[in-house]
Amino acid sequence: MPRLDIPELEHARNHWTRPHLLDLESLSLDELVLLLDTAAVFKRVTQGCTRHFPLLKGRTCANLFFENSTRTRTSFALAARRLGADTVDFTAAGSSLSKGETVTDTARNIEAMNVDAMVVRHQTPGTPHLLARNVSCSVVNAGDGPHEHPTQGLLDIMTIREHRGNLAGLRVALVGDIAHSRTARSNIWGLKKLGAQVIVCGPSTLVSRRWEAVGVEVSHDLDAILPHVDVLNLLRIQFERQAARPFPSVREYALLYAMNRERLARAKDNIVIMAPGPINRGVEVTPDVADGPHSVILDQVTNGLAVRMAVLWLTLSARDRTT
Repeated sequence: MPRLDIPELEHARNHWTRPHLLDLESLSLDELVLLLDTAAVFKRVTQGCTRHFPLLKGRTCANLFFENSTRTRTSFALAARRLGADTVDFTAAGSSLSKGETVTDTARNIEAMNVDAMVVRHQTPGTPHLLARNVSCSVVNAGDGPHEHPTQGLLDIMTIREHRGNLAGLRVALVGDIAHSRTARSNIWGLKKLGAQVIVCGPSTLVSRRWEAVGVEVSHDLDAILPHVDVLNLLRIQFERQAARPFPSVREYALLYAMNRERLARAKDNIVIMAPGPINRGVEVTPDVADGPHSVILDQVTNGLAVRMAVLWLTLSARDRTT
């Protein structure tokens, strides 16, 4: 790695020790803050993630996506290129997996092509953890089934920090399909470490009371919690992961849980509206709210680049020290 003339990045590189990023649950508070602070530095020095900063020139990052993706795949690819790395895209369709090859063998063969980092999305929870034990390159979890999506959690938290500052004491509501959402889980672990009060809200079929055991408030009534919430993160209903329809109709769900103009009028004046995407307009949120002044949805997308630049650079820096 080249020497840096940015003290914050030198500090981050010297203190980050993990060659992989697999979840937020296992991170310490110091590690979480270090990641967020490093992402903020990358955003600043690249002028909003628009300029190249070739700290990873000569490195190769492979995107191994076994599930569909638009934002995450593109964001990781752009983050790597902003840092000067080469990128390789892998998709399961048409690969040797259809001939019986295991995921581990696929990853090891790609690593043998001198890949330095793998960004992995898979429908089975724990797949990135499995690969991290079987390859020598850095592994970054880009979503493993309903388990975690750590960089999404980081970019959501980074966005809240930018708009509201210190998270301690903020009331953050995650609304929607909590049962199947890896984004919800990563947000919960990260937000709680930073002192936020987390509420999960949605139909009882999608929001379990078991979250109360880890200090998360559970509500099935959006209108009841809305006046007391500082941040709303509106999660997509993930029909593709559901064995049965969890509510009678999409219309009924929108009636009870969609963020619309009428609900916005009853919320705090400075409420922050977020959504990890893709947005189902008219289901989780109406267009006037999604595109309105309280929405930070596009800020989340930009911050995703900064977070993923920080993650790739820090994990590869740690890997360099162990090889």
